[in-house]
Amino acid sequence: MNIRFLVIEGNIGAGKTSLTCKIADEMNARLVLERFADNPFLPRFYEDPDRFAFPLEMSFLAERYNQLKNELSQYNLFNDLVIADYYFNKSLIFAQNTLRSDEYHLYRQLFDIIHSKLPKPDLYVYIHRGIPKLLEQIKKRGRSYEQQITPEYLKQIETAYFSFFKQQNDYPCVVIDVADTDFLSNPADYEKLVDIIFKNDYKTGMNTIVF
Repeated sequence: MNIRFLVIEGNIGAGKTSLTCKIADEMNARLVLERFADNPFLPRFYEDPDRFAFPLEMSFLAERYNQLKNELSQYNLFNDLVIADYYFNKSLIFAQNTLRSDEYHLYRQLFDIIHSKLPKPDLYVYIHRGIPKLLEQIKKRGRSYEQQITPEYLKQIETAYFSFFKQQNDYPCVVIDVADTDFLSNPADYEKLVDIIFKNDYKTGMNTIVF
């Protein structure tokens, strides 16, 4: 399929950003990475979710929209390959699991107002790993504020992603179950994954592939 705007996502610790950078580098593609490291609410959220969930999600909503709008407007999506490690819908997926119902209702209104103004991806890839592997990767990369993440929280995020994929019909979504493969260190695994992404024609909606 003709892919000009590719999104690669996954749960926390799935390896989505590393994969995005590797593909973009090898294909000389435009790279869009989520800027989360400097968010002052993120460490506070992991320490006190009830207190900091709403300011965290609102800050991410504003940051993601501004970044995607500014970065994508600079590119010719007909001639350039653009690869991002997130899409705007990520805001809604995480907010469903972190906000109270009244907060989420307000958040959803703001989300719907600005969502329609962004370009849609040609393909949305979700890298799926089991919860134990995610926890292993989170521990391995050693970000202090992530060490309190629980299996239950990761499962909630996973469930929210799959619920979103089943409901949306604006663009193709492919869920690739990579199990215990090491596509970052094993060239054969990496090449197979790239072929899965770029050499298939996916229908609009959810598509599932076991690596």
